Amino acid sequence: MYYFSTYFDQNYLLRGLALHRSLKRHAGPFRLHVLCLDDVAYEILTRMAIPEIVPVPLAELEASDPGLLAAKSTRSRVEYYFTCTAAFQCYLLRRFPEMDMLTYLDADLYFYGSPAPIFEELGDDSVLIIGHRFPEHLKHLEIFGRYNVGLLTFRNDERGRVCLEWWRERCIEWCYDRLEDGRFGDQKYLDDWTTRFEGVVELRHKGANVAPWNLAGFRVWERNGQVMIDENPLIFYHFHKMKMVSANLFDSGLTDRRADLNATVRNRIFAPYLRELRSLMEQTGTSNVSSIRRAPAMSLAARLRLMIDHKMLMTIGPITAGIYLQPLVRPLIRLKGAVAKMF
Repeated sequence: MYYFSTYFDQNYLLRGLALHRSLKRHAGPFRLHVLCLDDVAYEILTRMAIPEIVPVPLAELEASDPGLLAAKSTRSRVEYYFTCTAAFQCYLLRRFPEMDMLTYLDADLYFYGSPAPIFEELGDDSVLIIGHRFPEHLKHLEIFGRYNVGLLTFRNDERGRVCLEWWRERCIEWCYDRLEDGRFGDQKYLDDWTTRFEGVVELRHKGANVAPWNLAGFRVWERNGQVMIDENPLIFYHFHKMKMVSANLFDSGLTDRRADLNATVRNRIFAPYLRELRSLMEQTGTSNVSSIRRAPAMSLAARLRLMIDHKMLMTIGPITAGIYLQPLVRPLIRLKGAVAKMF
C-alpha cells in the first residue's frame, strides 16, 4: 500500500482529481490524503466519496497544530499554503502510525508509469528528494533552491521524522514568497538535507518530475510505445505554469524555459493530460476552468500576440495541435521593417 498526500483548493480541484486518476492507473493500492484548503474542495471531495481519497479539512490540521495556525496571519494565501506542506506531513504520520512511508505530491503532477522505481531508489533510507535538474541555461534558477518540493518521501522512522519536524519548524518560523537570507518559501530549506540529515537520498531517475524547467535538458522520444526521457521511461510530469486561455486553448508553460514542444511532448505528455481534465469537467458537471489556472481574460489581439510568442496547445475533440507562430511571424516582421527603411 502506498500512502500519498497532496493539497489544493477549488482552483486546483481538477488537477488534483487528474493526479488521483493517474495514480489509480499506475500506482496499485494506495491512499491519497488531501488537505482541502477551502470548504468548496472539501465539500466536493466528500460528496464524490472516491475510495482512495481521504479529504482532510484545513480546520482539522490547524486545530492539531497551534504553531501553524499562529503563523497564518503573517502569511499571504500562497505563503500559508507553502507553510502547510511540512505541517500536513507531520500531522499524517502522527495521526496514522500505520503509514510506514508517506509521499507528498504537488497537485499538478500526472503519472504515466509506475512509481515503483522511485521507491526502489530510496531503499532502506528515510527521506527522498528530487533536484530541479536545470539545464545549463537555467542554472541561475538554483538560487531559488536546488531541489523541488514536487515529490518528497518520508519514512515513518526516527531519521524521517527528525528531518520532517525540522522542516516544519523552519517553515513556521519563516516561509515567504521571496528570497531572503538564503531562504525561499518552503523549498530552499531542502538545499543541505543530504549533509544535514542521515538517510537522505537524491532521486536519480530522469523520468521523475520532468517539468518545464528541465525538459530542455533531456532527449524526449518514444521506444516501443513508451515515452523516454533520455534512457529512462517517463514516470510523471509536473504541469507547472500551464494555463487555460480559453476552453480549447492552453499555454504550455514551456516558452520562457526554451523547451521544445515536439510531437512526443505534445501528443504523449500534454494531450493525455488535457483529455483527462476535460473528462473530469464532464464527470463533475463543472466548467470551473480556474481549476486549470486560467490566464487573465484578454482581447483577440492579445490572444494573437500570445500565440505568436508562446508555445500553445489547441484541443479540438480528440486532437491536440501545437501552435507556435514566432518562427514564422518574426522574420516577416523583420522583413517589413527592412522594407520600410528603404522608402
